[in-house]
Amino acid sequence: MGYVKPKTPHDRIGAPDLPAPPPHNTRLAMRPRPNRPHRQSRSGNQSIWLFGRHPVVAALANPDRRIERLFATREMADRLSAEIGKTDVAIVTREDLNQRLPAGSVHQGIAALAAPLEEPALEDLLARSGDHALILALDQVTDPHNVGAILRSAAAFGAAGVIVTDRHAPSDTGVLAKAASGALEVVPLMRAINLARTLDQLKDAGFWRYGLDEQGDAKINELDLRGRTCIVLGAEGEGLRRLTSEKCDRLTTIPTSSALGALNVSNAAAVAAYEWARQRPAV
Repeated sequence: MGYVKPKTPHDRIGAPDLPAPPPHNTRLAMRPRPNRPHRQSRSGNQSIWLFGRHPVVAALANPDRRIERLFATREMADRLSAEIGKTDVAIVTREDLNQRLPAGSVHQGIAALAAPLEEPALEDLLARSGDHALILALDQVTDPHNVGAILRSAAAFGAAGVIVTDRHAPSDTGVLAKAASGALEVVPLMRAINLARTLDQLKDAGFWRYGLDEQGDAKINELDLRGRTCIVLGAEGEGLRRLTSEKCDRLTTIPTSSALGALNVSNAAAVAAYEWARQRPAV
């Protein structure tokens, strides 16, 4: 029999009695933000290059993203004429794009110089969280390819958001956006100044916090992941920091064959997100 959790994260000896969280909007589309002072964007005021078909098309479709300049080859501009719409596009050669973008950028013939997105707060993620919701929290995961791939999995399986640490996490670069394949425009990426405190706030909002760890005492497929769930993943090599691990309600592991002891962090996130989605009640 799989592990069955109590009804709320507070149903433990010595836990305070807290009111149940109110029902929330379950839509995954970016919702209008409540009236509040303007927040700093994730990359300050510096524009960023987005390149590749999926990241640029997703940015064009995101009303929260301001496109400053759009460049495309004639072939790509014709192919994506519907997506580009009325946005002004400069027709350039592939060689010109190679000169404008960082070395090694796989641009597929299209790139955009864009203003950074506004920094989301935890309340934005909670506003997207219904009774059954998933948030992925990353403890000092620094590789932009991994963070981008995790965002892509979060979008694919319907997660409400991804949380990274304010320090020791990549900026919103074109590399991260390319790895996310458009998910950077769909899934809120929040930066937590204090991850331990943020995990406490998630607990207060009715989330169960499961840390992925090779030494976990339960297999993830044996856990009850229904309801509000936060999966916490650590950096490759170091794993979860001690305080982060202590904030988790339970440590869990993904069973693998003896030939390979552990998964890449982005692969582990995808497996965990799939398991949550598999258990999610049908709507």
